[in-house]
Amino acid sequence: MARLANFNAACETLLTKPNLYNFRKTPSSKILGFTDKKTQEFQEHSPQSSKTSGISLQTTRRAAIGLGILTLTGQLCGNSLAEEEGNGLWLNGPLPIPTVVNKIANEETGTRSFLKNGIYIANIGPEGSAYRLRKYAFDLLGLGDLIGQDAWSYMRRYLRLKSTFMYYDFDTVISAAPVDNKQPLTDLANRLFDSVEKLEDAVKKRDDPQIKSCYDDTTAILQEVMTRMA
Repeated sequence: MARLANFNAACETLLTKPNLYNFRKTPSSKILGFTDKKTQEFQEHSPQSSKTSGISLQTTRRAAIGLGILTLTGQLCGNSLAEEEGNGLWLNGPLPIPTVVNKIANEETGTRSFLKNGIYIANIGPEGSAYRLRKYAFDLLGLGDLIGQDAWSYMRRYLRLKSTFMYYDFDTVISAAPVDNKQPLTDLANRLFDSVEKLEDAVKKRDDPQIKSCYDDTTAILQEVMTRMA
């Protein structure tokens, strides 16, 4: 009978619902909360002190929310200051409209038909622009695989995107080149972009024989660009 009584007592102890919110059982713990709404100051309270009798879980949650608001405000202020200083991680205002200073536009239209608007052209310097010219020239050499595949829409979008970057990269490279190299690079750029305009027009008309002819002419110039920018 004694063993049965001990077993019943142990069961009652295990089945008793613990008081999860009784902070007084942990003498070493401390609760941080707002106790004065007027002064908005933090105070530390020991669970053994009589002042902690009125602190509830709701107060602790309000303290956590207050800390979160203060942290978020500090982050927003820091981002605002960084934006004003211009740390290069983002742009202030709308996308800048790129321009060219060298004579690589079509003399009749004053622009190039393949240029896409709304594209951010990052300033990566003359060496970066030369590398991108070489890489994009290599990419455009793969368009020949799409001729005759009813992929005119994709060909035109891809051609315009790559050629737009090459247009502004050529302007950067020409501007930074020595005086003796400026004119040869300008002539190379104009030959390339004249050929690209003819190729784009053929793709727009979906004329595969004309696309093949214009692509062959453009391919030879793209290989020359890769050699020159190596």
